[in-house]
This record gives sequence, C-alpha cells and structure tokens, in this order.
Amino acid sequence: MLRVVLLAVAAASLGLGACSMNTAGLSSGFAQSDTASSTSTGSLGGSPSTRSSLTGSGTQVAALNPDMAPTGSYEKAPRGALADRNYSATALNPERARDLVNQYRAEKGLKPLRLNAALTEAAKAHSRDLAKWDRISHYGSDGSNPWDRVKRTGYKPKLAAENVGTGQVSFDEVLVGWKESEGHNKNLLIGDAREMGLALVQDPKTEFKSFWTLVIGAPM
Repeated sequence: MLRVVLLAVAAASLGLGACSMNTAGLSSGFAQSDTASSTSTGSLGGSPSTRSSLTGSGTQVAALNPDMAPTGSYEKAPRGALADRNYSATALNPERARDLVNQYRAEKGLKPLRLNAALTEAAKAHSRDLAKWDRISHYGSDGSNPWDRVKRTGYKPKLAAENVGTGQVSFDEVLVGWKESEGHNKNLLIGDAREMGLALVQDPKTEFKSFWTLVIGAPM
C-alpha cells in the first residue's frame, strides 16, 4: 500500500537578528512511499497526517480559485525579514549538491542518489510556484502535493519525498538545516531512494529571496 506522510507547515518564530531568521521559521517535510518513510537560517518547509493513495491522491488542477493551497498549509516571511542578507553569490551547482547529499548518505551506510531530470522538473515547478506566491509550503497553488507533481512529469514513483527551504544563501546552509530537522533528515536518509532532483529559484523582489526544493525518489 502506498502511503503519504504530509508534515503540515507550522508557524514558529522568525529570528530577526543580524543574520535574520537564525531560528527555524518553519519545519516541514513530505514523504510518500510504499513503506513507512522531510533548521537553520531561513525557513524549512512538524506534525504528520497520513492518507492512503487508495482514497485518492490524484493530480489536482486549479479551477476557479486562483490559489488552491489549503488554508494553513503555508507560511510567509515578515516584511524585511531577510533584507540584511547578501544573495549576490547564491547559486546552485546540482552535481556538487548531489555529491554533498551522497557524502552524507555514505556516512550512514546508504547508497548514493543519481540526478534525475523528471525529479528536477518537479522540484523546479514547485520552487517557481513558491517564488510566485512568496511562501513556503508543500502544497502548490493549484492544490497539488509533492506526489502529484512527481507523477505529472511522467515519473512512475515507488516512493517520493520532498524537502523545501526558503531564505538560505547557499545549498550548504539549507543542507545543514535539513540535517538538523528530524523530518527533513529522514528524507535525506531514505534507504530505498535511488534518485534526486533539486532546484533553486531566486527573486529579490520577494521576502524569502531564495526557494529551494529537493525531491528524492525511486522508480517502480
């Protein structure tokens, strides 16, 4: 039986000191698989709810409502929360990011992940959507969840998991946050995972500035 574990985004204090948001703003992760199996400066996308795919987890498409993300499923940054951070060098090197994730998995005795174009496509779609709405969530503005977005790419997942982060200056920073967050760390260390996709979208006009999405999966 496929199982979805969705950790809803919960509000917490946003540290507004010299580095901005030194405490976790959000802590959420998402994982779905056929077995039981998502903080740092910036925010990471607390308390799980579970639903079986047999009750319906199909792709949801926006209809009349321009924003179909469930109420309470996302969080925004206070105005100016990250204004003192320098994002001029913020960039994503997918191969280096993969190597850092695999180094961490190797330390735990786990197999490495390879980059996958479809999972990267799912990650990019979500990061773009988060940037458009300037928020952090595992739901898309069309009501989609990570499992939906992975399947939309044509990927046939045996399992899929998603970590998100907003406001981090570098992948190193967001990875530290994921390691220190129980749910996100579990996603990084899913033993059956085989592939990953990663995306970064930046928008200086937003409050969050940077929007990171990591999708981890294994094909059927």
